Amino acid sequence: MEKTIYTPLAQETRLTLPTVEAGFHLNRAQQTMRLWAMRENGPLRPIRVNGRLAWKVADIKAVLGVAT
Repeated sequence: MEKTIYTPLAQETRLTLPTVEAGFHLNRAQQTMRLWAMRENGPLRPIRVNGRLAWKVADIKAVLGVAT
């Protein structure tokens, strides 16, 4: 079984991340991220692209206090 390697948040160049990667950086389960999106009550709000959730890297960095 291979271990997934994610780009460190400080080195991330993409504007948005999929739910799996956003959850990894925030130490939250994918389902928690989806609940935040559905209930609109979490610390982040995703954007929706063709029915999929995309989480802004800038928002994730702000919540975690990571310098840009």
